[in-house]
Amino acid sequence: MLEEVERWLSTRSWSVTDRPLHQIMAAKQRTGQTVSVVLPALNEEETVGDIVSVIRHDLVRQVPLVDEIVVVDSGSTDRTSEVAAAAGATVVHRDDILPRLPALPGKGEVLWRSLLVTRGDIVCFIDADLKEFSSDFVLGIVGPLLTDPGVDLVKGMYDRPLGGAAGQGGRVTELMARPLLNMHWPQLAGFVQPLGGEYAARRSLLEQLPFPVGYGVELGMLVDALHLVGLDALAQVDVGVRKHRHQDGQALGRMSAAIYRTAQLRLARGHLIRPSLTQFERGQEGFEPRTYSVDTEERPPMTEIPEYMKKKAA
Repeated sequence: MLEEVERWLSTRSWSVTDRPLHQIMAAKQRTGQTVSVVLPALNEEETVGDIVSVIRHDLVRQVPLVDEIVVVDSGSTDRTSEVAAAAGATVVHRDDILPRLPALPGKGEVLWRSLLVTRGDIVCFIDADLKEFSSDFVLGIVGPLLTDPGVDLVKGMYDRPLGGAAGQGGRVTELMARPLLNMHWPQLAGFVQPLGGEYAARRSLLEQLPFPVGYGVELGMLVDALHLVGLDALAQVDVGVRKHRHQDGQALGRMSAAIYRTAQLRLARGHLIRPSLTQFERGQEGFEPRTYSVDTEERPPMTEIPEYMKKKAA
């Protein structure tokens, strides 16, 4: 298995500099493929506008790489929608997409619904809390999909500084996701940032995948894509440095529980109890328990949704 990972790293692991912009644009023109960028957003007024502005300036106005930028707002109480629209994005509210199906909380839910309000052959997901954003994130992960028909999904890889330490971010990746992948899906051991929120895929793949509604969506998507299209259809691109806000330890615990549950469901489909996670906070009378349900719901492949298939046929 180690030899297979090493082979994959040598053939499916690239840098953003490996594909010049003119090469990517020539491939887009030749193939006629369209690109949608989706930003799932919840209370991101401080960063979402800058991200949209950079993408529009670099990859819409200067070169026509990106065909649409869609921000899906999942219930922000700040000015996220206004800021994103002012920067030039199309803003859609999560609850307005597929209204017959009540929305569930979670990032995966937003990504799943975004397939109904985008049209690109390639869909590129970018987290809306990134700071000092570079359009290389989009260029890097979209490039292989436009230039190589054998690639179906591309993850971004990057340094994730935490405080003053380089590469110390991604704590849930190192403590939960990476051990799970190495033990149960060792073919995926070569992914540097398996939980990273910056990745792109062909719509033809995304519409066949189930979507965990919460934090497990990235791990679930990677595992399911491996089984559906195989390792060589997956790739990663080094796009530099990713700076964003970091969660506190308890939030990371809840994320880890959801990721573990996503892995568990894929290892043993069956009659499993609905899990919960109890954490502790110090109160006036000592440590007080706080119990949270762990994300377990998953949305089916979009090809099973009549509204999506009707729109696709049209």
